[in-house]
Amino acid sequence: MAYGIIHFYPNGTKSQYDAEIAIVHPHGGAGLPVGQLYHAAGPSPGGWSVVAIHDSKETWQKFLDGVLLPTIQSQIKDGFKTEPQATYFEVDHLQEKS
Repeated sequence: MAYGIIHFYPNGTKSQYDAEIAIVHPHGGAGLPVGQLYHAAGPSPGGWSVVAIHDSKETWQKFLDGVLLPTIQSQIKDGFKTEPQATYFEVDHLQEKS
């Protein structure tokens, strides 16, 4: 079952997002990690929001534990300064434009 992730970074900015995505996503941020089906990000009231859909909770967890957390802790100096406010959910319905 697909798995949804919503991260909201209070006071987050585009430059902080750009610094992180360039390192944690393949091809300098142009590609999606293994298992990720969808990724969207942009400014929202009071900060920056990131929405991702993975093909399963397992691929999200593998990306989180194997790439995202270790990388942001050791390699990213200009990224988000706070932990995100996070919402996770099992995707009941995923519709794509054909």
